[in-house]
Amino acid sequence: MNDFDGLVAVVTGGASGIGARTAEVLAGRGATVAVLDLRPDPDSPFTSIRCDVSSTESVDAAVAAVVERHGRLDVVVNNAGIGAQGDVSANDDETWHRVFDVNVVGMVRVARAALPHLRRSPAAAVVNTSSIAATAGLPQRALYSATKGAVSALTRAMAADHLREGIRVNCVNPGTADTPWVQRLLDSAEDPAAERAALEARQPHGRLVSPDEVAQAVAYLASPLSSSTSGVELAVDGGMQALRLRPA
Repeated sequence: MNDFDGLVAVVTGGASGIGARTAEVLAGRGATVAVLDLRPDPDSPFTSIRCDVSSTESVDAAVAAVVERHGRLDVVVNNAGIGAQGDVSANDDETWHRVFDVNVVGMVRVARAALPHLRRSPAAAVVNTSSIAATAGLPQRALYSATKGAVSALTRAMAADHLREGIRVNCVNPGTADTPWVQRLLDSAEDPAAERAALEARQPHGRLVSPDEVAQAVAYLASPLSSSTSGVELAVDGGMQALRLRPA
């Protein structure tokens, strides 16, 4: 399938995990891909640009560099983000501001820089990475969940604001995915094997979500073939949000 032929896509946080697989999937379907990341991979087959989404100057420069190099911008995948653990008392004000600045305002900065170029695209799409944490209460994830709830609300607002400009905005809500960040959480647990088993068990299909499964969902939402899909939260969570299975 070459539904992205001729289109230029930006993937933030695209050097590892879900972002890296998303870049590969989009490229495999014909897109010219630029990866924006704090730590870009020098061996990446894609245009790789260092970008700090917590800095307006950095974001503006990175988006401008993509357009200068490739002449256009059609698809934005807002995937960059950071995690946080604990209940509402576990993190100080500075940490709350920091995580919101990256996970929410970072997406705003990227979208704001991209909008003038997206308005000129015949197939403009923005896909934001939200989370199961936006729609289900997870223990010890108060700060992270708050940012992802904001991402979901932001997605709907952006979809309403820009639909008539020809720009579709959607988000993907992964369950617990088998990513480097989750692996770091497992490594820090007292019993990593037991913690992994618990994370797998809470998803109805009994395993972690793969980065490829999330990437394929992102590609669906970003594809010109999905031109009637906007303002949608697409769950990729093994049924965690919607299903209530009886115990095995």
